[in-house]
Amino acid sequence: MARSKVYFTDFRTVLGVSLTAKLQKLIKMAGIDSIDMDGKFVAIKMHFGELGNLAYLRPNYAKAVADVVKENGGLPFLTDCNTLYPGSRKHALEHMDCANINGFNTVTTGCQIIIADGLRGTDDILVPVPNGEYCKEAYIGRAVMDADIFISLSHFKGHEQAGFGGAIKNIGMGCGSRAGKMQQHNSGHPHVITDLCKGCQRCAKECGSDAISYENNKAYINPDLCKGCGRCIGACAFDAIENDNWDAPALLGKKMAEYTAAVVSGRPNFHISLITDVSPNCDCHGENDAPILPDIGMLASFDPVALDQACVDLCQKAKPIRNSQLGDNMAKSSFHDMGDVWHNSNPNVSWAETLQHAEDIGIGTRDYELVVMK
Repeated sequence: MARSKVYFTDFRTVLGVSLTAKLQKLIKMAGIDSIDMDGKFVAIKMHFGELGNLAYLRPNYAKAVADVVKENGGLPFLTDCNTLYPGSRKHALEHMDCANINGFNTVTTGCQIIIADGLRGTDDILVPVPNGEYCKEAYIGRAVMDADIFISLSHFKGHEQAGFGGAIKNIGMGCGSRAGKMQQHNSGHPHVITDLCKGCQRCAKECGSDAISYENNKAYINPDLCKGCGRCIGACAFDAIENDNWDAPALLGKKMAEYTAAVVSGRPNFHISLITDVSPNCDCHGENDAPILPDIGMLASFDPVALDQACVDLCQKAKPIRNSQLGDNMAKSSFHDMGDVWHNSNPNVSWAETLQHAEDIGIGTRDYELVVMK
């Protein structure tokens, strides 16, 4: 496979030029105008942020992309699917309220917002997975698949299971309906290391399955109730929860890659990532810790695999921020450098397997040329 082009620009601007204008210039340079959008529905997949989280992308960036789509005659809408876990996006009514409170509406974005898997997260389509090894079919939100053209707009940040959240995470997990998310998360179930458990009950607050109870001030996870989403692992500050299946994070990443293949296959698609407010965990949390890395820039490509790899490489070169989860880990006397920022921030993650599997099944390539726009 030939090298893919990934277009990059930093967050520097000159007087009179906004960052949103710079983003529009970048995506046009990357070739978004070459897509025939005239009169076609264009899904722009993004994350509206959990209530209480402030690290998600501002709606201004969504409007910048939607405006370019409209310039090309397209009919854009912003979309995401409902969640498995507790929070403010479990069904479409809550999800729409959350989006609106976080600043996403028709005025601020210039387009409509559609929750892709419907009111209860059950409005999905069973889509074949090209070259799927773990998922032969994927449960994808209907509105995502009804669109003629697909664009991902991703906030590139850390993630407590996937290592980082980029294009593949935004597409694969984000476009899965509730059934689809369940299919991706069922590779293993977490259990509690009782000697390390402090009984703080933070894990139970994150559990969407009521699977965690307490006995003698120690957590217990009922495997019959557990969905395997792993949020309790990310919630535990004492490393007291781990997965029964040692390669469950790797399997999760590979399934996300296969879901991504289901979404993008057979239609025009384009991908954008912004490396800003690089929180250590997902925007699905109702809070966000301080960034672990400085703001780096904006990237765009027709290849989501190359885009994620380019973002990873730029982050690996960046200097960690001292007053952050990553900085705190690196300052510990027991710190062991695991070779990259994602493992150093969240030691139990897996990410390289995701990109390699995505390349192996033909979504794109990890080999790219970085084209820098000033």
